Amino acid sequence: MKKLTDVLFSFKTTLILLATLGLGAAIATFIENDYGTSTARVLVYNNIWYEAVLIFTTINMAAIIYKYKMWRSPARFIFHTSFVVILIGAGVTRYIGYEGIIHIREGATENRMISLEPYLQVKIKQENGSFYKEYPLEFAASTLRKGMEASDGKMSIVEAISQKLNSFNYDVKFNDKSLNIKYLDYIVSKQGGSEMGILTIDLTLNGETKTVRLPGKRGQKGISKIEDFGDTVVSLEYGSKVLELPFSIKLKDFQLDRYPGSMAPSSYASEVTVINEDKESFDYRIFMNRTLHQGNFLFFQSSYDQDEKGTILSVNNDPGKWPTYLGYFLLTLGLIWNLFDKKSRFWKLTKYVSKINAAAFVAALLIGFSSTSLQAADENRGLEFKTTQNDMQVYLDNFKEKTKVTAEKFSKIVVQSTGGRMKPLNTLNYEILSKLSGKTSMFGMNADQIILGMLSRPEVWRNVRMIKIKTPRLKKLLGVEKTRKLIAFSEVFKDGKYLLQKEAQAASITKPIERGTFEKDIIKLDEKLNISYMVFNGNLFRMFPQQGINDNNRWYAPLDAIKTFQGANQKAIESLIRGFINSVANEDWDLSNRFIDMIVKYQSTVGADIMPSQTQLNNEIMFNKINIFPKITLAYVILGFIMLIVAFIVVFNPNIKPRKTTFVFFILLAALFSAHTFGMGFRWLISGHAPWSNTYESLLYISWSAVFAGVIFFRKSLLALSAAVIVAGIFMFTAHLTTIDPQITNLVPVLKSYWLTIHVSILTASYGFFGLGAILGFMSLIMFIFRKNRPHLDETIKHITSINEIALIIGLTAITIGNFLGGVWANESWGRYWGWDPKETWAYVAIVFYILVLHLRFVKALNTPFVFSVASLLTFSTILMTYFGVNFYLSGMHSYATGDPVPIPMWVYYITAGVFVTIALAYKNRDLKDAIQQNKK
Repeated sequence: MKKLTDVLFSFKTTLILLATLGLGAAIATFIENDYGTSTARVLVYNNIWYEAVLIFTTINMAAIIYKYKMWRSPARFIFHTSFVVILIGAGVTRYIGYEGIIHIREGATENRMISLEPYLQVKIKQENGSFYKEYPLEFAASTLRKGMEASDGKMSIVEAISQKLNSFNYDVKFNDKSLNIKYLDYIVSKQGGSEMGILTIDLTLNGETKTVRLPGKRGQKGISKIEDFGDTVVSLEYGSKVLELPFSIKLKDFQLDRYPGSMAPSSYASEVTVINEDKESFDYRIFMNRTLHQGNFLFFQSSYDQDEKGTILSVNNDPGKWPTYLGYFLLTLGLIWNLFDKKSRFWKLTKYVSKINAAAFVAALLIGFSSTSLQAADENRGLEFKTTQNDMQVYLDNFKEKTKVTAEKFSKIVVQSTGGRMKPLNTLNYEILSKLSGKTSMFGMNADQIILGMLSRPEVWRNVRMIKIKTPRLKKLLGVEKTRKLIAFSEVFKDGKYLLQKEAQAASITKPIERGTFEKDIIKLDEKLNISYMVFNGNLFRMFPQQGINDNNRWYAPLDAIKTFQGANQKAIESLIRGFINSVANEDWDLSNRFIDMIVKYQSTVGADIMPSQTQLNNEIMFNKINIFPKITLAYVILGFIMLIVAFIVVFNPNIKPRKTTFVFFILLAALFSAHTFGMGFRWLISGHAPWSNTYESLLYISWSAVFAGVIFFRKSLLALSAAVIVAGIFMFTAHLTTIDPQITNLVPVLKSYWLTIHVSILTASYGFFGLGAILGFMSLIMFIFRKNRPHLDETIKHITSINEIALIIGLTAITIGNFLGGVWANESWGRYWGWDPKETWAYVAIVFYILVLHLRFVKALNTPFVFSVASLLTFSTILMTYFGVNFYLSGMHSYATGDPVPIPMWVYYITAGVFVTIALAYKNRDLKDAIQQNKK
């Protein structure tokens, strides 16, 4: 008995359980990506071994709460107990609750839904009666097929395990007879984003055996197959089964709103009537983030029919909801309280680091606040072409000087994006020029002037070198000098033929993971040429609304308007377009300005319903001109490395007193942080939503949170400040890579929720703290390498390790609260707070491993600054996987990955190798006397 209690009460057991949970879930995401969701559920998430680990973890946590009498510290007791409550609630949901889908057409009344869980349903019919038997079964892929490819006959480890777990042999007894059902195979066929399952079984009755193939999978009604055994007819079906509701729902109307001029949905809703036999019926409007509650059932707007005449609602009957919500509440309360508790580890560490008591106040400030390509220095370097056509150079010089006023007026014309966002032409011009050349200005002209020239005089601008290419092989193919970075549109065409037609086609059909730099450059160049062609023809500029016809407020490009509009409206628009183009081509700027005024007048009159205000337009144009984020990126990178060099000089020379130097750097960093905050707020004002809804914005926000951590929490430590700036610089630099689009876009319907602001802001802010912890861990390892015969470094290592632990505590608090608030959002939006989507799974993996890192100190052999530094550095890989890995390499609801994943850049391998070399070099000096042995409670 004592051995059993020793295991239950052991922190070593805790660490082993946490590692098992984290690794199991991480592996499951890759299984899901390759073999499908059901395979991951069968092998991991819903498997007895994983559930047993969860139960054992709950018991272990309860035992440790009892052993250490955590009730003496209310904050610690509450948030540790909350995990037990959450796991109990999850168990109730798992074993008692159920989900389904109901499909209703307009005007129809429905009281049936299909289950989300799959069943093997067996119906037996004889002359003297019928029999029914069902088996709740979900299968893993024992055979995987991709596209139309046939299996090669070789089983992977996953498929072999799946075959054993799937196996069953049932005998269905009826009328003194026995029908034997034996499992043979379950094939998963994956093609594009779709997945199909086929169950193969043997039926044996009266000595006769028949092989039956049943198409079906989880969340989908199967196809019934009928087999005749003479006096007995057997009907089989695999997939969701039909369930009856105790009431009916009538769909009166399905409504879908789109963004102006776009097919992208802005919102959709179902107007329904709930019909009760024993109660009064009532009407209700269901839409994204607004659910229908009826008895124990919740209905969520999930999807709709392609003809927009029917709705698809998710149905949830979950008795575990309120225990889970109680656990979430206790968790949030306990974690926040922990930051204020003077007996907590967090408070003791802050006292050790700064000897002040303000850290908890600032932590609360963080929670409150969270809820609510580098530019070239010399812009003339782009003018790299040499020409004997003096008149072209004269034209460009003349155009540069005389178009400033016209280009400014031109920039204020409103255009409609393909996604339906209304924005000033200035924004589109900046996006086009940045896409073509990687610059926001060239030849001493801004983007508005250049696009105005391309639109009005394509015969001139097609010969101007402004399209960026990189690879020497592509340059050689085009016959241009190796030193050149820019080419002209006309250089890719010869005698009217596209020189890269064969290469572009070959590159486009090559799998992304197999594309080299040459293929990537060709694809990018092909895209730039298409953009240039569309600018020359005006096809990118949707600036003309159609008078008298709504057409979802669609605006038209010039040529489309001339072809589509009719009557007097068509003639007026044609005169307006041709007059403007001719006036610019003839350099009659006064006339051009008058035509622009007429275009703006036409827009404000005909398109008044969706026309942005002049203030909105001016704000966006100002934001574009400031172009603040690339400038801040450069400042962060330069300042970060200067601070790092100075910090290490101070560390290795203890005679230097860095107080004044640290204060100067703090002031500089605070000024940059203020500018960064201003830029984020300005982008929020322009877009109308919180600036962390896409990859670019979230990278900006992670950078902001890292600097926030440095400026507010660790302003007295030069090393911590430099680490914060380096993290910010890295993420900001990543945001401005050419593969990440900084364009402001509209939100999809599910993101139009206050939960987005709360969930994403808190969760994403944690990444900055974890990044800071990783950099501090790396700095500690550098100092471990050089600590021999430098005893003063030991105290510095302890100091940095304490700061590191503070950063991880705050980060873990934020990611945990943010992740579980995301569960509330998911449950209120589509009826389930956890679905093992790869993004949420990896966030869970990150939480589990950071909990493990912060509890290493309870195992004596692992309670060293070296172990903590290594762990904090390596565990950051879970954050990188959560953010980048899931977004680009795993398929899922939160993912940007479609089709084949993009290849992993080589520099990732170099950095990884560098990290492990650093750890190896630091290992020999790992023993640090008087390691941090603070209160373990």
